[in-house]
Amino acid sequence: MNGIHDMGGMHGAGPIRHEENEPVFHESWEGRVFAITFAMNAWKKWNIDASRHGIEQISPADYLRMSYYEKWLARQIGLLVKHGLVTQEEIDTGRPAPGSAKAIPPFTVANAAPAVAQRPSYARPEADAKARFQVGDRVRARKINPAGHTRLPRYARGREGVVERHHGIFVFPDTNAQFQGEHPQHLYSVRFRAQELWGETASPRDSVHLDLWDSYLEHA
Repeated sequence: MNGIHDMGGMHGAGPIRHEENEPVFHESWEGRVFAITFAMNAWKKWNIDASRHGIEQISPADYLRMSYYEKWLARQIGLLVKHGLVTQEEIDTGRPAPGSAKAIPPFTVANAAPAVAQRPSYARPEADAKARFQVGDRVRARKINPAGHTRLPRYARGREGVVERHHGIFVFPDTNAQFQGEHPQHLYSVRFRAQELWGETASPRDSVHLDLWDSYLEHA
């Protein structure tokens, strides 16, 4: 979607600072948020693309001030309330609503390790979808302005690149995030010259590779 959440290619966000020997979690609460995310996903009320779109529902001011795992926590609360697993009042008070049924959680200590180790696949090789592009084709990223989730960053829209790899057929995030079906499409790695994306002041030696679906592209 358009907004501050799509920060790729923006100027003025400051330098990226490398932290030597960076820990997995800087604070213990971050690890708890990570665990909460896995536990809540086990309810299977939403999918990975709806989860990503959940972060895009955070207000711009909060998004800019929040740390990485603060955004995760805000996203999880939003999804829990939206899908009826808790109420906002229960979140605010920390107490269950009077008379509410006690649910049996699908995520337990016993199945925690296998669940964390599992990596679901979003490839759909069995889907009947025809590839629109071939390796070596010159393509242009479409100028779209979706209100929902998309994996096509703004800085690449309207820019030309070359298909360098065909990954296969994968779930289409834009429809999956809105629970409108997986609608699998062919996925490609497209190479964009840095100067094509950011003008002549960019290095002529640099390029960016983006993984883009059929619906994002047109022949150049």
